[in-house]
Amino acid sequence: MSNFAFTKINYILLAIGMAIVIVGLILMAGEGSHEGVFNADIFSARRIKVAPLVSLAGFVFIMVAIMYKSKAERNLDKKND
Repeated sequence: MSNFAFTKINYILLAIGMAIVIVGLILMAGEGSHEGVFNADIFSARRIKVAPLVSLAGFVFIMVAIMYKSKAERNLDKKND
């Protein structure tokens, strides 16, 4: 048994979660309004609803990835108790 807190699968799941968060941030990006020109696209459903939900899902996925234990690790913990 290794002394590391995370296994390879934890790091892979963390990377997936970070990618989801980045996708959410990219969905929020776009041209804003300028002093003389109003851009109504800043109130689009993609920026106001979809992108924050995608980012939130990515953060929840990261929390799950941090707490994830493989079946072998859970069985080993049960044997040690």
